[in-house]
Amino acid sequence: MLRPPIVSRSVRNLRFIVVVGKGGVGKTAVSAALALSLAREGKRVLVAMCNARERLSYLLQVPAIDSTLRTIAPGIDAVNMEPGAALAEYGQMILKVRALYSLVFENRLVSAFLRGTPGLEAWAMLGKAQFHAFETLPDGRPRYDTVIVDAPATGHGLDMLRVPKVILDVAPPGLLRREAERAWTLFTDPARAGVLIVTLAEELPVSETIDLDATVRGELGLPVCGVVANALLPRLFDGAPGDQLAALADALPEGSPLGPMVEASRMRRARERVQAEALAKLAASVSAPRVDLPALFGTDFRRAEIDTLSHAFD
Repeated sequence: MLRPPIVSRSVRNLRFIVVVGKGGVGKTAVSAALALSLAREGKRVLVAMCNARERLSYLLQVPAIDSTLRTIAPGIDAVNMEPGAALAEYGQMILKVRALYSLVFENRLVSAFLRGTPGLEAWAMLGKAQFHAFETLPDGRPRYDTVIVDAPATGHGLDMLRVPKVILDVAPPGLLRREAERAWTLFTDPARAGVLIVTLAEELPVSETIDLDATVRGELGLPVCGVVANALLPRLFDGAPGDQLAALADALPEGSPLGPMVEASRMRRARERVQAEALAKLAASVSAPRVDLPALFGTDFRRAEIDTLSHAFD
């Protein structure tokens, strides 16, 4: 049996969540499920993808999502941030006036400096996302209660998270540095922000997750708000059932019609053992609250499946 999900209430109260993990572990599905869960609670959520091969629209069965921010479900907005468009929009957001943006960002010398600033493309996207975390409506209420950043795969995701520190090291005093300072103050505050790591219960993804957790906490000094163990198989062959399976396999005569079924069961039991060992290693090495998401079997993976997963975050 899968263990009941352990969801820290503080995760649900965060203003800014960065979802990271190895490619292929299901970061976008987790981002979508978390957004649906928060929206059911009445929160206004923004899911911000980072120049991604956009899949969120397929999962939620909505029109394709581009660099224009728009509503895709009740309580949920989404955007697929493209660096050039994000920089232009972010620049106008922080400078407020289009003419002032043109004067600053389209200036030849400023443009040359910006092109030479390490990680500026990543900052354009991350900066735009954090701007929305502070954005307010005319009545003073936050536009979004939670901003979820569906970050690039591990290496590029870490590079993105490093960008504000890089800017603080290289940028002279001024607007860009002030924005980086504001973002870093947000990202390092465990009461307002956190990194959510997604993994599969397999040896390589778990080992990478342990390293990622150590880097995020140690090198970057950022809070890890949780770990999602995705696509977990239910345990069918724990204890006595597993022993009975082994005894049956040993007792079957060669050529038995039950042979293929028993062999498939043995393979399933082996996968369950790998999963159990990976989860034990994860639990021993990463202290963050863990959410277990079940593997869902079917011909397709769409909105109904994301709805099912979303309840693990409630």
